[in-house]
Amino acid sequence: MNFMDKILGPVGVMPANQLNAILPDELVMRVGIPHRGGKLALHAHKQGYAAMVSASAFFDAKTGKFKIPDITVLNDLNFSLDSAGYTALLLWKSKGPQAGMASIFPWRYTEFISFASQMNPAWWSQPDLCCEPEIAANQAEIDWRVRATGTLLFGTLQILYEWQKQLSKDTHASTIEMMLRPPVPVLQGRRVEDYVASLEMMLEVWNYWASMGEPGSPWLAPPALIGIGSVCRRDLNDPEEGLFAILAGLEGKIPPGSKLHLFGVKGAALKKVKMFPFVASCDSMAFDFGARIEARERGISNNMDHRTTVMTRWMDTAGEMMRAKAGDQFRLEFHA
Repeated sequence: MNFMDKILGPVGVMPANQLNAILPDELVMRVGIPHRGGKLALHAHKQGYAAMVSASAFFDAKTGKFKIPDITVLNDLNFSLDSAGYTALLLWKSKGPQAGMASIFPWRYTEFISFASQMNPAWWSQPDLCCEPEIAANQAEIDWRVRATGTLLFGTLQILYEWQKQLSKDTHASTIEMMLRPPVPVLQGRRVEDYVASLEMMLEVWNYWASMGEPGSPWLAPPALIGIGSVCRRDLNDPEEGLFAILAGLEGKIPPGSKLHLFGVKGAALKKVKMFPFVASCDSMAFDFGARIEARERGISNNMDHRTTVMTRWMDTAGEMMRAKAGDQFRLEFHA
């Protein structure tokens, strides 16, 4: 074995036990950035915020292609990439079948995976289909979206595997891992049992592709991070559909060592969310909605200065709620 093989690993071997995210010890709040750069992203960078951006911000509908800026402050941000499933479903409902994945997304698997890999975020989420009431009107539609989300994960991992397999012919395994990282799988549903079913399907898909590695070396490690979608527009305390009921229903069922990212969490949830040790992070764009409401009520312009001021205030409040305090009743982890 030559020197480079000792450093990078041999050529001709697939990567093994790949992680889909590297997680810090503390609970992280990611502030939603609705653009592919600009003043909001610059402000988040200056304040040292972690961020979440949507793939839809980079898609040019006129050309039907993703457009990655030559220069963007996002390159200096700790940001994650959301697959824009909610936006895609709204587009599908208003304009009908699209040219991409599941005839719902405007982009294909290969386009999305290539884009996500080029962006090099802290982590990127699989394409998923949300189940908000305005999108999924009944249980049959929810069930279809749960199954389709599992199918979209299968397709994403299949292409990722084939690309890595081709690259392994003449590329070091560690280089391939850096180039093409596995996604964060996302659970979908409305009620607790929907999310449990989504978890079971996700693990079946994930474990199938993990088994495709070299003998004795799984291609994928168990997912370090799993996303929980469709929780931003609901009563937090609803016994069947509320965030806390969903977290309690998943407790003990997620793989040992796996943690959750909660998409679109309300600020009011953070005091209780921090009590769940298997929650790694949350994201929210509530600050921007709040900025619009406040500007209208005060009769002022909702300009960038106002929006950045509200972002800072919202993130300061979120950080305070997430901070451990005397008397907090943290939950003990357990697994079935």
